[in-house]
Amino acid sequence: MPPTWADAMKPPQLAGSNFLNAWGTRTSGELLAYIQTSMPPGTPGALGEAAYGNLAAYILQSNGAQPGDQPLTRASTVVIRSIATGRTSVGGAAAAASGPTGITVSGTVKNYVPVTDEMLRNPDPGDWLMIRRNYQAWSYSPLNQITPANIKNLTLAWVWEMTEGGANEPTPIVHNGVIYLVNPGNIVQALDGRTGNLIWENRVGPELSTGLGGMRSLGIYQDKILFATTDARLVALDARTGKSVWESTIADKSKGYANSSGPLVIHGKIVEGLGGCDRYKEGGACFISAYDAQTGKQIWKFNTVAREGEPGGNTWGKLPNLLRAGGDTWITGSYDPDLNLTYWGVAQAKPWMRASRGTGNTDSALYTSSTLALNPDDGKLAWHYQHVPGESLDLDEVFERVLVDSGGQKLVFTIGKAGVLWKLDRKTGRFVAHKETVFQNVFDRIDPQTGEVHYRNDIVEQKKQEWVQSCPSTEGGHNWQAMSYHPGTNQLIIPLSQSCMEMSGRNVDPKEGSGGTAADRRFFEMPGSNGNVGKLAAYDVATMKQNWSIQQRAPFLTAVLSTAGGVAFVGDLDRKFQAVDVRTGAVLWKTRLATSVQGFPVSFSIDGKQYIAVTTGLGGGSPRNVPATIVPEIHNAAGGNALYVFALP
Repeated sequence: MPPTWADAMKPPQLAGSNFLNAWGTRTSGELLAYIQTSMPPGTPGALGEAAYGNLAAYILQSNGAQPGDQPLTRASTVVIRSIATGRTSVGGAAAAASGPTGITVSGTVKNYVPVTDEMLRNPDPGDWLMIRRNYQAWSYSPLNQITPANIKNLTLAWVWEMTEGGANEPTPIVHNGVIYLVNPGNIVQALDGRTGNLIWENRVGPELSTGLGGMRSLGIYQDKILFATTDARLVALDARTGKSVWESTIADKSKGYANSSGPLVIHGKIVEGLGGCDRYKEGGACFISAYDAQTGKQIWKFNTVAREGEPGGNTWGKLPNLLRAGGDTWITGSYDPDLNLTYWGVAQAKPWMRASRGTGNTDSALYTSSTLALNPDDGKLAWHYQHVPGESLDLDEVFERVLVDSGGQKLVFTIGKAGVLWKLDRKTGRFVAHKETVFQNVFDRIDPQTGEVHYRNDIVEQKKQEWVQSCPSTEGGHNWQAMSYHPGTNQLIIPLSQSCMEMSGRNVDPKEGSGGTAADRRFFEMPGSNGNVGKLAAYDVATMKQNWSIQQRAPFLTAVLSTAGGVAFVGDLDRKFQAVDVRTGAVLWKTRLATSVQGFPVSFSIDGKQYIAVTTGLGGGSPRNVPATIVPEIHNAAGGNALYVFALP
């Protein structure tokens, strides 16, 4: 998501890769419109058209764009990445070219053990082989050495400084004591988990990331590290040496396609999502696809935006294929080996607001804002459940699908930006139950029997260039920071956010390259939150009852990691990394790190010793940027991407 103006004013995000990560796929007109509707705080639009135009032009020029021969207006459809390099000017000249690519540090992982299908299905307790650790997406470690009784002794074992210059929110992958880590700029490293010493490094590139810029995860299978680059390629590296084995193109980066989460490996197939689908593209649509792990050859593809003449194609009204955008799958899915189904969330339709994109009130726009259950062998759809038909405020449902067996039921849980926790039967997609976890006023009714949602009338009747108020905001009641399932207490521990907004849809030209998010936003505190943006809460899987919650001013910016020792870990914007008791939510331990704590904490063991690893960094999209206007007193360093590893003495 684009940054708020307050956040953009903090250097170095106005220029360089951080700016291009957030704004590269958007237009110069959108940048100008955003500045006009956001600055200055409290009195947006007060500076006059000339001043806003000069500000936008200065920002573009600071990122390497050359002056054009047409005045800059809100109607401009020039994509920023097509004119800006992201390289700041130095004395009127472009900054130095990027550094070397490929293997920049040579080394070999000793005694490497190939990762098999059985190891992915039943991972060693000491390993962390995929995002959220297991196929079921639990974000849970069976290690139990660290407990509420001894966690007061937890101390820093070592720290590794990561590459600066981009969003940082990764999952460290750990196998046999070796950590595989993706850095900003599409850099992959292997580290010794005991010492933090670098074993090898491959600067895969590109250095300037496309899309949102942050890559959240890697895959590991047999003797390969599997890496989806931010410019929509799939790369296999030798896990021992880091050397490139093969490379495959997922989608055309010149059309804005991108990735921000890595693959899921199932039966020797690499299943991968896709982002950057917000623009109108001739012949293009978002999709989930699978590739042969040995060769990189594409095996199947499933369109997440139903095309004309396809099943669900009539749910987009009269819109031609060109004007059907969105349906991104930018969060890695999960998998049930027994049912042989993989579960993926699909993001909203684009533009964000129904009035801007031209769909009608009864057009559901399949398969956006849905849960998909796909056969991983051929990509065929087993079932879908659309949580919010025709979603209209960027409150999408793309996030993790957590698989739990409880009370004789095979269930799949998910929670989206509206803050509604959904409980579905994962065999059939049947709605089971729901729970509202934060204040929401978007839906005036959710049917308790079917899960059908009904928007407030003013949202249904929205018009372009008219402000519509909603809670939560696009920060999301829940966003990419994954929840954790703790089997010992049969509860989901969920990081939540509390903020609200107003949104106004823009006019959109019905032509290739147009589209996008096409809306302006203004943010404010959520009623009843007492200014507490961050909420961490636990919910009983069987009853959906909230067991406990804690609230704080700073938003939580990591996934939750729970462990068999009865401890859950989470980090926040205010540099705090803390542990809570999974049964009560009581804070057991905390420390402050160099900058905001964000990413996916993991736990692993070496020689019987349990470690906790977490990353810090910048970027992170709306969960980080929206609070900049609501919690402006929290300040962080302009750098600080790093991996921290903790252990008991």
